[in-house]
Amino acid sequence: MSLWQIILLALGVAAIVAVVTGLIVHERDRRKVAYMLDSLEDGELNFKFVGKTRFNRTLNRIRDVVDIYHRQAEQDSWIKLIRVLTHEIMNTVSPISSLSEALSRQLDQPEAEREVDVEAGLRTISSSCRDLLQFTETYRELAGMVQPKRKALLVRELLNEVVGLTATRCAESGVECRCSVADDDILIYADRAQLTRVLVNLITNALQAGATLITLHAENDRSEQTLIHVSNNGEPISTASQEQIFIPFFTTKNGGSGIGLSLSRQIMHAHNGTLDLVRSDPTATEFLLTFK
Repeated sequence: MSLWQIILLALGVAAIVAVVTGLIVHERDRRKVAYMLDSLEDGELNFKFVGKTRFNRTLNRIRDVVDIYHRQAEQDSWIKLIRVLTHEIMNTVSPISSLSEALSRQLDQPEAEREVDVEAGLRTISSSCRDLLQFTETYRELAGMVQPKRKALLVRELLNEVVGLTATRCAESGVECRCSVADDDILIYADRAQLTRVLVNLITNALQAGATLITLHAENDRSEQTLIHVSNNGEPISTASQEQIFIPFFTTKNGGSGIGLSLSRQIMHAHNGTLDLVRSDPTATEFLLTFK
C-alpha cells in the first residue's frame, strides 16, 4: 500500500470517527435537553449537568433562570394570597372588635339610657363570626384538595355528563349549551368527579356573566395533547381582573367565595395539566383545559 493510500485511509477513518463521535454527542445532548424539558414541566429543578462543556453550562444556566422565575412567581403568589386573606379577615374582625367595645360600655348604663341595641349588636357579632367561619372553611377546602383518583375517561361521555348536570339551570336561564368532540375516541386519564367540578364551575361562571350560548369542544393537538375549550358569549372579564381571577378568594361577584377558578386550576395541575384564560372580549370568553 502506497503512502498516499495510507494517508487517505487514515483520513477516511478519522472522518468516520468524527461523524460517529458527533452523532453520539448529538444524541447525548438531545437526551439531556429532553430530560431537562421533562423536569421543567414537572416542576422538578433539582437537577444539574456535570462536566464543564459549554453545552452543559448553557443548560445549567437555563435551569437557574427558570428556578429564579419560579421562586419569584411563588413569592408573588404568596404575597397576593396574604394580601387577600388579610383584607378579608380585617373586614370581618374590625367591626366585631369595635362593636364589642361599644356594647361593653353600654352594659354599664341603665337599659333606658343605652345608645346601642345590645341584642341587635350581639346578632351582628354572631353573623360576622359565622361569615368568618365560612371563609375559614372555604380556605380549608382550597388547601386540602385531595389527590385525583385517575381512570381512563372518554371525553365525549364526560362532556355529555356535564351538559346534562347543568341542563336545568341553563334552560331556566334561557341558555343554550353545546358540546362537541373532534374524535369520539379521545381518552384522558383523570378523576371524573374533579373534572366535572371544573367544567361545571366554568359553566356556572358563564351563566353568572349573562351568557346565552356556552360551547364545550374537545380535540387533540399535533403534540397529542388533549384540549377542552370552554367558551361563552357573556359579559367579558375586565382587563384588570384577568390577571387576578386565579388568585384564591379574588371575586367580582357579590357573595362569591373566590375559590372556584383557583381550585379548578389546582385540580388541573394535579392532573399534570393547565387551565388558562385564552381570551375575554365582547365576542367571547374562552378557557382552555390542556391535558399533557
